[in-house]
Amino acid sequence: MIKKILLSILYFSFFLSQAELNAQVLEDYSDKWVIGERESWFGSSDRISQAVDLTSFPLSYLYLEIPGETVVFAGEKLWFYAQQDTVWARQVDGIKQELKVDRVNLTLYKEGIGTQDVKFKKILDPKNVSIENQDSTGGLKIRQDKRGDLRDFFVVASLIILILIALYKQAYPYIFRGLSRPRGLLSDDDFSEIGSLQKFFSMDILSFVFLVNLMTSLVATIGFVIFRSDLLLRFLPEGFKYLLIFWLAGAFGLLILTIFKFLGIRIFAYMFDLGKVEFPHFFYLLRLIIWGSMIFLAIAFMFLMNSFFQLENVLELAFRGFFWMYLGGIGVLFLMMMNKLSFKKYHLFTYLCIAELVPFLILAKWVMVLGQ
Repeated sequence: MIKKILLSILYFSFFLSQAELNAQVLEDYSDKWVIGERESWFGSSDRISQAVDLTSFPLSYLYLEIPGETVVFAGEKLWFYAQQDTVWARQVDGIKQELKVDRVNLTLYKEGIGTQDVKFKKILDPKNVSIENQDSTGGLKIRQDKRGDLRDFFVVASLIILILIALYKQAYPYIFRGLSRPRGLLSDDDFSEIGSLQKFFSMDILSFVFLVNLMTSLVATIGFVIFRSDLLLRFLPEGFKYLLIFWLAGAFGLLILTIFKFLGIRIFAYMFDLGKVEFPHFFYLLRLIIWGSMIFLAIAFMFLMNSFFQLENVLELAFRGFFWMYLGGIGVLFLMMMNKLSFKKYHLFTYLCIAELVPFLILAKWVMVLGQ
């Protein structure tokens, strides 16, 4: 008799524990994901999404198991990026206060992601499951800026640059063709036409330099937003208009630095008794910056509009490519100067090292440290 009573108690206790365990899951969203399909050239097929009600069970927790290299959007806001397989939980009321909505559309981006890869539930107590993070993002990499604001800024800035280029081309067609032609990257014609550009401090030349600085500043702004948004947000609030202000301020700052760079090249050319070599030297590398920036911005446009979650890795490769392109340009410039100028090789090499190579490597090192 006693044995039967003990067995009954054990069975009843086991039943209650199972009931309590099952009661932890208030809602299971794992099978409610909608698989996204490519809607247009600007869409991405590697996504799943669903709408989540944030008004019911405000003291419960959203529990999410996601695979590595997954980007999570809350509406249009880039919420967080999981670099590795991650288990995440957050109280519903806290999410509602952060996003300021009653219903949010969660979208997960990852190549080849499917509903079987993600577990998504609303639970009572996250202590009963193994989670990596509860109240903070911890090991997750968060980017606070909105994808929509970044896209709008990039499109508007690009349109402004294109309009200004079109106006400049109409006003100064000869200078525009001469300074922007890609053939000049592999030709030493600039050294044969030294007398054609002797007035750097004129409206036509400075306007062209400012156009180049607008493109370079756009590259730098995109880099700041993607790699060091935390540093950017220390000085400026988040938003479209503040990105425009940062971009324009950067362009004027780069214009001042470019003028000082030209003056530095002129001083070193005078010290090495190289004549008027500062003009072909400066404008050859300026042409290289033009085409390097155009390629960079074209790549950024493609991934910003099509595969936003891959943008950071792609831009990192693009910056590395730009670094090696510029170093290669300095090497080509050295060969051109050897061909056209009657100076010894070590004389020209020393000039280029002091006037160009060393400052560029210092700047590259500074950018690399800043991006870490």
